[in-house]
Amino acid sequence: MWDVGSNMRKIIINIIKGEFKMKKTTLIYVAVALMISTNLFAQRTTDIEGGKDYTSISRFEGAVIEFYKETKWGSYKLPVSEQGTIDWGKPNILEGKVTRIQYTVSKDNNSEFVLHNYKAAFKKSGYEILIAIANEELGVSGRPHQWTEMYYVAGGYYNGIGNEKFGLNFQWPTWNNNQCFIAASGHEKDKDIYVIIYAIVDAKYTLITQDVIEVEVVETGLVTAQSIDKGLAADGYTTLDGVYFNTGKSSIKPESVDALGIIAEYLNTHTEKKFFIVGHTDNVGDFDTNLKLSKDRAETVVNELVTKYSVKTEQLKAFGSGSTGPVVSNSTDEGKAKNRRVEIVEQ
Repeated sequence: MWDVGSNMRKIIINIIKGEFKMKKTTLIYVAVALMISTNLFAQRTTDIEGGKDYTSISRFEGAVIEFYKETKWGSYKLPVSEQGTIDWGKPNILEGKVTRIQYTVSKDNNSEFVLHNYKAAFKKSGYEILIAIANEELGVSGRPHQWTEMYYVAGGYYNGIGNEKFGLNFQWPTWNNNQCFIAASGHEKDKDIYVIIYAIVDAKYTLITQDVIEVEVVETGLVTAQSIDKGLAADGYTTLDGVYFNTGKSSIKPESVDALGIIAEYLNTHTEKKFFIVGHTDNVGDFDTNLKLSKDRAETVVNELVTKYSVKTEQLKAFGSGSTGPVVSNSTDEGKAKNRRVEIVEQ
């Protein structure tokens, strides 16, 4: 029997208690018990006052909370491309509640070990891993202060993207290259959840900075055959409510299946007509990027309808308008949400 000490027993008991309380939420449980180090050195022996784990994500075994802050709403920049690579020039903009927690844990938990355990935990919980890199793969000449200044600091010498605004307590060492970065996304109830982990080994501890961004899914009514027909007759187009995409991507979410089935049924009973599928975005970010994203999303919808629902290829054509066709002002979050849409337009 491993003796992990009374402090670790308390942590395990608290995690177990929390698991019973969460009836509908998946617990992301990081690190297996047999891999726990008996060296639990950290800057603190107890969490800071008010610090707590994010509801569905357990802490790394033996970790202590050094910093905790919730931001009710913010614009978070995630520099990860759809291909799973770092892209500082065109980061995804995630808008919603941001929770930042900084943990310390024994320094013998090196960056690759931390990365391995978070990857396993995310996969087990059904999260999609967007990127998982360590050490020299971070691409900043092996100097962590470059990475942290680019990721957290706004502007400055490295033209950083500014995620420091959500608060920090511990800063990072300058030369130690023992670091890792992982980002994953999942879905809980009416929210898309993004989790970003940056870990680095310092002289006395390993520092784990965890950001959780809750992106609200826009509530819309499900498209119907009647609404398509009515919209086309009155206006020449209809918004395809119920078709959802991952933030900043062209991939369709699984919860879109009902809407796609209804759209396909309408098209298959009106084979004599031809339609444009038109993608739209809000005005956040680079215009050319939004233009491409809107076209990619329209093409994805067309491909889904043709390959999975037997809609005739010649009946549809994809088109992207980017941010050029807003239905309301982009000055509010609600307006931006309404402008991010896909429409069907009669040719």
